[in-house]
Amino acid sequence: MTKILIKNAKIINEEKIFESDLLIKNDIIFKISKNIKNAPDFKVIDAKGKFLIPGVIDDQVHFREPGLTHKATINSESKAAVSGGITSFIEMPNTIPQTTTLLELNNKFKIAEKNSYANYSFMFGGTNNNLDEIKKIDSKKVAGLKLFLGSSTGNMLVDDEAVLKNIFLNTNLLISVHSEDEKIINENINKYKSKYGSNIPFELHPIIRSEEACLKSTKRIIKLAKETGARLHVFHLSTGSESLLFENNIPLKEKKITSEVCVHHLWFSDEDYKEKQSYIKWNPAIKTKEDRDALWEGLNNDRIDIIASDHAPHTIKEKSNSYLECPSGGPLVQHALVSMIEHHLNNKISLEKIVTKMCHNPADLFQISDRGFIREGYYADLVLIDLDKPWKVNKNNILYKCNWSPFEGIEFKSKVYQTFVNGKLVYNDGVFDEKLYGKQLTFDR
Repeated sequence: MTKILIKNAKIINEEKIFESDLLIKNDIIFKISKNIKNAPDFKVIDAKGKFLIPGVIDDQVHFREPGLTHKATINSESKAAVSGGITSFIEMPNTIPQTTTLLELNNKFKIAEKNSYANYSFMFGGTNNNLDEIKKIDSKKVAGLKLFLGSSTGNMLVDDEAVLKNIFLNTNLLISVHSEDEKIINENINKYKSKYGSNIPFELHPIIRSEEACLKSTKRIIKLAKETGARLHVFHLSTGSESLLFENNIPLKEKKITSEVCVHHLWFSDEDYKEKQSYIKWNPAIKTKEDRDALWEGLNNDRIDIIASDHAPHTIKEKSNSYLECPSGGPLVQHALVSMIEHHLNNKISLEKIVTKMCHNPADLFQISDRGFIREGYYADLVLIDLDKPWKVNKNNILYKCNWSPFEGIEFKSKVYQTFVNGKLVYNDGVFDEKLYGKQLTFDR
């Protein structure tokens, strides 16, 4: 039996910070109490001066396997994730083949079982013609349903209104959406192609994938969710106007319509395109400072429920293409948590709020069994953080297979010190336990 005693930790959990010891037995948090007595068979970790949080649950990642493994793999990206304090992930369906059949879904589970450092689940992709497959899904084993209302990386656009309504009426799964209006985007692309040809400046990305495109789509899908009674989660808000469409007057568990923001939309603005160019080209686009400020307001006042990464790596070669040929997305799981802590150190958000939005709320929203909180009897997915350990992001410490980061050159003041997955010390101050302890997530539905 593995027994690990963490002493003198500053635990951040359920809107409180308190000093305590914590005892892990096998894969479970066995006891949380001050002054737990040591025993000969305990491995003791002195966490004095460090903060202990639940493992981050990232509900939106693209790990590119199967079919796109030149960019990333479940193994490489889950390793980067645990080094960044992410102990569980939910991966998106736009792989090759797409995760739009139960056969392909089960194939992904088999890959993850053999390769993942972190706990895992997958979104099932909705299309214009796979409702029969959606109806067969076991809701206790699958995180939810993902719909692309605006085309992004991969050809999974759901653009038939009757199909959308049918899906919303015929599933009890949480429906997560990429919300942009395809017609508006295409009109904008054609407008700027006629002016610039293939050399559209990257600075025009937030004009092409505009506020109007986001707002129109999000209004429409919220209306459909209200009409059908479906549970709707809007991924990666990028505009202040969208954030005002969501409520903050009821607890998360009572909400049927929820939203999230990603770390790049909280860090960058359109002023950064001049320097970063394709390396901050995401869909939806990073927009204005005013939008960023409004997203911060929505996050802190609880209109926005979750912080995620939308980790979506591409190779440097792919990112070196012209605007129209350059894929959108970038790698973020290794740096998502420390980027949010940096905001805390700059007085933009509390540590308690970070933990709520990155750990507790994903667990509650997706009804993940026994994870996301520091509670006795829960899985020991835990992260020790040093808030005074400066380090600079560079090629030598980037763990993504694509070997680049939009944060290159930035010095973070905090660092993930240790990460535990199911009670095992998987990441220890730069050193990995190369055994794989990740488990398939289950859901209380």
